[in-house]
Amino acid sequence: MTKKQEAEQKKAEKLRLERERIEGMKVYERAHPDCHLICGVDEAGRGPFAGPVVAGAVILSLDDPEREILYLNDSKKLSEKKREALYDEIMEKAVSVGVGIVEREVIDEINILQATFLAMQKAIAALDPQPDYILADAVTIPKILIPQEGIVKGDAKSVSIAAGSIIAKVTRDRIMYEYDKLYPEYGFASHKGYGTKAHIEAIKEYGMLDIHRRSFIHFPAFERRAE
Repeated sequence: MTKKQEAEQKKAEKLRLERERIEGMKVYERAHPDCHLICGVDEAGRGPFAGPVVAGAVILSLDDPEREILYLNDSKKLSEKKREALYDEIMEKAVSVGVGIVEREVIDEINILQATFLAMQKAIAALDPQPDYILADAVTIPKILIPQEGIVKGDAKSVSIAAGSIIAKVTRDRIMYEYDKLYPEYGFASHKGYGTKAHIEAIKEYGMLDIHRRSFIHFPAFERRAE
């Protein structure tokens, strides 16, 4: 066997194993054979001090080889480059994609859990066609009449939820990159609004922006330094 043949064989085996892994992540979708449009829902941005919470809802085609998407996984387990590539592929090949965004003002008004639910509700409402079953990451979404199931760590177990997590994460990251252009001194491009040491120091130095969540930042450690 030549080196080229050996490399091709390894590549083929790697592809076979990936397809096998992805098929294993369809177990929750396959559990509902009477449901043809199954949506996966996940969120990004529950924990940060700044910016919106974003939800992604995705309906995938499970058996159409023309719409095959490999390497889906929990967005946190993927590199930024891989997330971006998968985002484009999901947008191209999914049956439907919905995004829900809830801004800081609403988060502070109704709390982050309710804001997360609202983002998920918006993402599902944006789907066309609407799903006949919903798989959500770890939660039961209120005010949804469509049958649903919450799956703990679903973004690593279900292809649909994994796709939703990627759409949510990439969408939110792009929003934070835009904020970084407006407020470069806060470093949003690197920490995406999370409570890193650098972010906390920037808040102390420059004060809070309108995109900072007041309900997350309300203790003396964040008081602006005296000038």
